[in-house]
Amino acid sequence: MANQVRVFTFAEGLLSRIAHDLRLHIEAEGVQIQRSGAEVSAELEPDRFIVDGAINNGQLDRDALSPRDRNKIVGTVRGEILKTSQHPMIRFKGTVREQGEHVLELAGELELAGLRRPLAFVATREDGRIKARLTLRPTTWGIRPYKALAGAIRLQDRVVIELDLDD
Repeated sequence: MANQVRVFTFAEGLLSRIAHDLRLHIEAEGVQIQRSGAEVSAELEPDRFIVDGAINNGQLDRDALSPRDRNKIVGTVRGEILKTSQHPMIRFKGTVREQGEHVLELAGELELAGLRRPLAFVATREDGRIKARLTLRPTTWGIRPYKALAGAIRLQDRVVIELDLDD
């Protein structure tokens, strides 16, 4: 299985019922990870984000969005939210400490939308994979929550990131 980074977004606001919670992802070609001893670095190409579908009742619904909707969402993520023409890479640089056979503690800096901020999280080893789930607040990196229809639909100031990586 290839390296995967999944991003979950959450809608809120007066008309959030007509909006969707979403799952996006970047696969192998857009995720580069290097480790040398305790040092680890990663680069992700946000222009490679793909919309998997909408999350309905906790389940991925790949058919909830039309191809036109998916393209519009990707365009908005790239152009308005992450501004990938100005910030073509997302980078993490830090250290990893092994806490036993199955637990990894990572600490370093995440560069997102041109700003670097501290980031620490725990990952686990499972079946030859390294997995982690963490929550980020985009405003920490200067990314304002996206709004539509005069704010009646907006994204929450949180995204959940799932990492599923080669060990």
